[in-house]
Amino acid sequence: MEQSSYLVFPSIDPVIFSLGPLSVRWYGLMYLVGFIAAFLLAQKRLSQTPWNKDQLSDLLFWSFVGVILGGRVGYVFFYQFGMFVDNPLYLFKIWAGGMSFHGGLIGVLVALAWQAKRMKATFLELGDFVAPLVPIGLGAGRIGNFLNAELWGRTTDVPWAVIFPNAGNVPRHPSQLYEFALEGVLLFVILWLYSAKKRPVGAVSGLFLLGYGSFRFIVEFFREPDAHIGLYQMGLSQGQLLCLPMIALGIGLIVRAYMGTKNSVKT
Repeated sequence: MEQSSYLVFPSIDPVIFSLGPLSVRWYGLMYLVGFIAAFLLAQKRLSQTPWNKDQLSDLLFWSFVGVILGGRVGYVFFYQFGMFVDNPLYLFKIWAGGMSFHGGLIGVLVALAWQAKRMKATFLELGDFVAPLVPIGLGAGRIGNFLNAELWGRTTDVPWAVIFPNAGNVPRHPSQLYEFALEGVLLFVILWLYSAKKRPVGAVSGLFLLGYGSFRFIVEFFREPDAHIGLYQMGLSQGQLLCLPMIALGIGLIVRAYMGTKNSVKT
């Protein structure tokens, strides 16, 4: 297996540019891209809702806050709890890196629960509205991971393997791009088209949980497990274990949504 036959990842500075003490990083830019895309897509569908632009702005702002805070807390508690126990201040060392999707999801759910009361809507109604807006940000985040040469895949000899810096100088799956394609592009297309027509309340939210959980579960077979955690029994990673409740809840919400519709028709 000749290394020269694989793509050697170029050295890319994680900092795009600096203005005094302020540094703009690729990963941060991807978060901004995701937020802007969500806002534009939400505006496109705002006319189909009883809400106004101010309510939309508040909803997306607090959802974004939930992503950041929940993502950081989730990463520390799901993946680095030992470091937190040794040094609780590690939770606030955002510059050291580390965000968790599952933690970010919990943060968004908290934000939605709070905003639902303010907007006089149900939690699932807001969930159905927000769910199709999320995949663009997920995809952008995975591009950020790729540019940062982090969260790389397991070793492989496939023709499109990449040799990442600081990853053992061996060819690996570009799993960040797999996630971009599945969790970003494909999930967006599925949710956007499915939610274009009126669906039972909770069905879109359920499809998001089922879709993301399934795609992430699959990609984890190609992604390098966290070195300090490794794989659990049956060869499952931490990320896969966290996806199982999402998949189950997604199926449950879809069944509940359509069973509720069926029952309402009968009565």
